[in-house]
Amino acid sequence: MAAEGKVDPMKQFTIHPVAGADWQLADGVGIAFTNSALWMAITAVLVWVFVAGGMKRALVPGRWQMAVETMTGFIDNLLEANVGKAGRKYVPYIFTLFMFILVGNLLGLVPLGLIPGVHAFTFTSHFTATGVLAILSFSIVLIVGFWKHGLHFFSLFWPANTPIFLALPISLIELVSFMVRPFSLALRLFVAMMAGHVLLKVLASFVIAGGNGGLGIGVAVGVPSFILMVAISALEILVAGIQAYVFALLTSLYINDAENLH
Repeated sequence: MAAEGKVDPMKQFTIHPVAGADWQLADGVGIAFTNSALWMAITAVLVWVFVAGGMKRALVPGRWQMAVETMTGFIDNLLEANVGKAGRKYVPYIFTLFMFILVGNLLGLVPLGLIPGVHAFTFTSHFTATGVLAILSFSIVLIVGFWKHGLHFFSLFWPANTPIFLALPISLIELVSFMVRPFSLALRLFVAMMAGHVLLKVLASFVIAGGNGGLGIGVAVGVPSFILMVAISALEILVAGIQAYVFALLTSLYINDAENLH
């Protein structure tokens, strides 16, 4: 019974192929369709369905259309507040980025483990996934910055009205800070999602161990752990939304640098 109560909190992050385990792009370079890719695809489809369902443009909008228009308006206001009128052209990208992260975060909290053989997977708990999203956002910033300002884009790292003896070290600090942005952007989301899921698994192991330990241990350990699990799950739903918002917000702030050199 004790062996049955053991829960590996890191096992939930294991990436394994669900199709094409022997597919290879080159010798030793596998391209199998993994569980992570599967849940990314599910997330992309759900976001597409959500948007498509709200594109009816009815004279009297229904709840679905209202939901899509509310989320679009939210992102539009976010960009206008941080980028200005020039930020409107980035609404499709920031909206898609926000919804993709939000839905991906929430799907990982769905208790599909109650269904035998089905397990939810939070791809945002992997640095490789969040890293690609961060690099994509950072690439847009670089492309826009150099496309719009040319070499004058480097003035972003040279603070105005700074004494000459301070300009060089401050410029180096600004450059390093700028280059670290994609890493910090990806790390923040990855750590937040991973930590919450590890905590839930640890609490789940306490619940199982309490149930296997008899009535006394079950009441003393299992019940408090279960109550804490419910509370942490509610908190994780909030964190899922906050992390998607923070990712979208920081991306809009970085785009503002490229557009306005602030």
